[in-house]
Order: sequence, then structure tokens, then C-alpha cells
Amino acid sequence: MSGKKGMKLHLKVWRQTRPSEPGYIVDYVLDDVSADMSFLEMLDVLNESLVKKDEEPIAFEHDCREGICGMCSMVINGVPHGSDRGTTTCQLHMRKFADGDTIVIEPFRAKAFPVVKDLVVDRSAFDRIITAGGYNSIKAGNAVDANSILIPKADADKAFDAATCIGCGACVAVCKNASAMLFVSAKIAHLGYLPQGQAERKKRAERMVNQMDLEGFGNCTNTLACEATCPKEISSENIARMNRDFSCAVLTRHEND
Repeated sequence: MSGKKGMKLHLKVWRQTRPSEPGYIVDYVLDDVSADMSFLEMLDVLNESLVKKDEEPIAFEHDCREGICGMCSMVINGVPHGSDRGTTTCQLHMRKFADGDTIVIEPFRAKAFPVVKDLVVDRSAFDRIITAGGYNSIKAGNAVDANSILIPKADADKAFDAATCIGCGACVAVCKNASAMLFVSAKIAHLGYLPQGQAERKKRAERMVNQMDLEGFGNCTNTLACEATCPKEISSENIARMNRDFSCAVLTRHEND
């Protein structure tokens, strides 16, 4: 008894050989795609077929394929990571599509995320923002016993929620202003909610926001597309908290001048 035949898909994929060259959409047809495949497995199959025809495979990023690292970032039918809420590209399965569907696959688009090749973009701007202040630099001494520093559960929960940000950049890709505020605010909040992060809280916010502006990211206009698209569903409340911390840092610095 023969098995169920897979789907036939029409793929429109962004191809770009290098940053200095213009990109373009290439049409591909892929037959017998299993509904049980992940989206990245489907691209693997496409690349295998291209290699067999001596064509250049499509460059895309991936690592863990478990929704942890955020490297699998691509825009699928106009939505970063696809339309499945709270899901990264690698967690998206082909059962979400139907036989005969057309799927448009593009890289994240933002001035601060230049395309390297095909679906790969340079997101090192995020690394520079973290380097600007996303850490605790004070000497905290040796590790203390568990539960010796009491933290209110509400604060601990918010810190953990913010810390789930994987830095994929979906918030930037979906924002009409290419704002990185959801990412930056999450990195500020997960330290700022904890006692160990209080000493540098204002300084951290000022440094990271200033670096974000230097990288060329836009400002937030509260459309909340970032929160709706974020695969880890980071709360936009972090943005308001970051703005307060930044304002306090600037005002305090001026008072001390």
C-alpha cells in the first residue's frame, strides 16, 4: 500500500550573492513535501535538489533547530518566522501549509541588518548593543547560597520572562521603523529586575539605548507589531520600563553636571 503523497509547493526565494549586489526573487517548485517536515528541513530538501543540478544552494542560518538560538530568522509570506504565533522558523512545520501553496521567503530587512548572502543577514549590531552595557560589571564576590538573596516572585517572573529573548531580530524586521526597542528593553529588564543589576541600572539603560541609536535602528511608535511577532512573546511593557530608566539616567546625569 503506497503512502500518502506529499504537497507540491511553489517557493519564491530571495537570492543575493553578496552585500554589494542587488537581490532578486527566484521561483522554485518542490514536489512531495511531507507535512511532518520542519520549514528548515524543507529548505534542506530544496538545497539537495539544487546541488544535484549543480546550482548554488540557498544560504540560510540555523544552529539548534529547537527554537533556542534565534539564528533561523527569515521572513515567510511577509511575517518574520511565519504566521504561527510564538514560533521560530525552525519550529514551523509544513503542516501549516497546503498543497499548491505559494510561499515567499525573504531575509530580515533593516538598515542595521545588512544582507550577507541570500537569507543570511549581519546582526552583529545586537552584539555591539550588548557589549555597550548588557552585563553586570561590579564585583559581587563569591557565589552565595541559593535563596540567600530574597527576590519578590513578581520581579523574578518578569526577569525570567525578559531573559527568554533569543535576540533573533524579528521585532526589528516587523517594525515599520526597524526599531530594536523590544530586544534592548528585554536585555535591560532581565538584569534590572534583579538586585544584582540595580547598581548599574540607569547607566546600563543609557549606554545600550545610545548604542542602539548609533547602529541606525528606528524609534518605537507603539504599534506593538514587535510583541505580536516575537517568537518568545516578550512583553512591550519592557519598553516603557526602559524609557523610564533612560530618562532617569539622563536627568540624574544632568543634575550632577
